[in-house]
Amino acid sequence: MGKIGDAVSELHKLDMESEQSGWLRELHPLPKLAVTLFFLVLTVSFGKYDLPGLLKMGVYLIVLFVLGDVSLKLLLKRMRAVLVLVCLMGAVNPFFDRTAAFTLGNFVVTGGMLSAATLALKGIYGVSAAYLLIVTTSMGDICYALRRLHVPRMFVTILMLVYRYIIVLLKETERMTDAYALRAPGQRGIARKTWGTFAGQLLLRSMDRAQTVYDSMVLRGYNGNFHLRHKKAAGHSDYAYAFVWGAVLVFIRVI
Repeated sequence: MGKIGDAVSELHKLDMESEQSGWLRELHPLPKLAVTLFFLVLTVSFGKYDLPGLLKMGVYLIVLFVLGDVSLKLLLKRMRAVLVLVCLMGAVNPFFDRTAAFTLGNFVVTGGMLSAATLALKGIYGVSAAYLLIVTTSMGDICYALRRLHVPRMFVTILMLVYRYIIVLLKETERMTDAYALRAPGQRGIARKTWGTFAGQLLLRSMDRAQTVYDSMVLRGYNGNFHLRHKKAAGHSDYAYAFVWGAVLVFIRVI
């Protein structure tokens, strides 16, 4: 199985994991989404040198990893490319901010080092929080919660369709890659001179497939709106989850 096949397999696994049983997975999606957004807002609000305060926000992620029985190893495996990218965002800060912040023995920690570490940690927190939400909540439930928060219907529809049919795009890409490999045996990868043609063919195939999908949706009564409903209303435990985490996060941020 190639890299594209591995990506399709991981997406299927994410869907299956979000449908598993468990206390955290069975919570109403609205408080989970609201708490995640609140956590991200508070995380971003920390100053660029406030690394000690930012470290305390990790309590939220640690608790959810335990309650949701989510594998940290799988997170690192699936999101390694994104995690590396967010860690490199502040890599140049030490070269521009050379002001000494404090010393550890004979080693001087500059403001640039501190701000780079803070920026990287914010990115890691953001990726981890989003991953925890996706792995414990199905995309349909997330879209339902977004609509309850009055996110524009068009945005929710696009998000749902992209997530649902990205597998179709990946499989189409895999089919074209296999066909190319059969016509160019022994060649490693796709020749640079054919990149444009390959991308153009993929675009045309995607447009044809999208039209077919849309026609099927119209035949089934689609009129531009998805009627998203959740199987149960929010209960006392759901509201308690949002209230407790809101209070804990505010306490950590303020104190």
